[in-house]
Amino acid sequence: MDSFINHWQRISWEDAGLGINAKQARDVERALTAERPGLNDFMALLSPAAQPYLEPLAQRAQQLTRQRFGNVVNLYLPLYLSNLCSNDCTYCGFSMSNRLKRKTLDEQEIIAECQAIRDRGFENVLLVTGEHKSKVGMDYFRRYVPLIRDYFSSLMMEVQPLSQENYAELKALGLDGVMVYQETYHQPTYQRHHLRGQKMDFAWRLETPDRLARAGIDKIGLGALIGLSDNWRTDCYMVAEHLLYLQKNHWQSRYSLSFPRLRPCAGGITPASLMDESQLLQVMCAFRLLAPDVEISLSTRESPWFRDHAVPIVVNSVSAGSKTQPGGYAGGTPELEQFEPHDNRSVQEVEQMLLQSGLQPVWKDWDSYLGRMPTLIE
Repeated sequence: MDSFINHWQRISWEDAGLGINAKQARDVERALTAERPGLNDFMALLSPAAQPYLEPLAQRAQQLTRQRFGNVVNLYLPLYLSNLCSNDCTYCGFSMSNRLKRKTLDEQEIIAECQAIRDRGFENVLLVTGEHKSKVGMDYFRRYVPLIRDYFSSLMMEVQPLSQENYAELKALGLDGVMVYQETYHQPTYQRHHLRGQKMDFAWRLETPDRLARAGIDKIGLGALIGLSDNWRTDCYMVAEHLLYLQKNHWQSRYSLSFPRLRPCAGGITPASLMDESQLLQVMCAFRLLAPDVEISLSTRESPWFRDHAVPIVVNSVSAGSKTQPGGYAGGTPELEQFEPHDNRSVQEVEQMLLQSGLQPVWKDWDSYLGRMPTLIE
């Protein structure tokens, strides 16, 4: 069965990087005025040559964002269920080699977290775990996804890659979307940073969005971990290749994009390449021109200043008041966290920022009767 890995094998990482760096001002100007920018135009918008054009790029991105999404921004929270992990990854706070306390929430703790999140007004939740199939795998998800779904109108996951059959089962239990980040599309770099565990399998992870789409998952999130490879521009270009492939071959699903940059964590590494805030905005705006209908999300990894300025331009979905450790909303301890958030403002402060920017915070944009298939009667 065809999948993105067959397409990926035909793309030269080195040629893509050279192509991006070869772009000149005239290429950027042409891309900015293109009615439907393609991958060649996207290369220009990603390139160093485009940095002096950030203002017109942002203006066009903002115009497209308002046209396609109106003046609304969705709010969500990550709900960390467990920091157990059977992978050894150099950059992650949950890595099995890190000496930190491990915690997996039980039923009563999950209920306490759900109630605390609902008390903050959230209806959209992203479930997050470390990757541990035996203790935080399908048996755990079968037991607790329906319970959590009862509290919220929209439920997404960021957990270990699963089979197509598992995803289809989770959809029937109430799952709406899955975030699965490749971390880096440069396989040699990927292998250097994934030392033990299932996550060492580059191809299995790369094919996950194909399995998600075939299982009928409504929303699929893509992204690369900025700073893991020594060329973030090429990684972002590979995300674009992946996105366009999926939109063409699995058009029934919706897609979202995130651009996480390496953040301080236990056992963390020094980024191999640095992307500053203006370059992050450049990348986000370039993706808006390439794929105007795709949701762009921004988490609390980024600074309050950047979020305040970027959200009105190009962002559709933001987290606020996030905790990155199991039990964080009902009183968890910081030493369990995956990474340290940069924007530690309260939910109310983020909501006020959106209102002052002329944007409407949306806490709920989905109801089961609007499209979820009812249980079939035998």
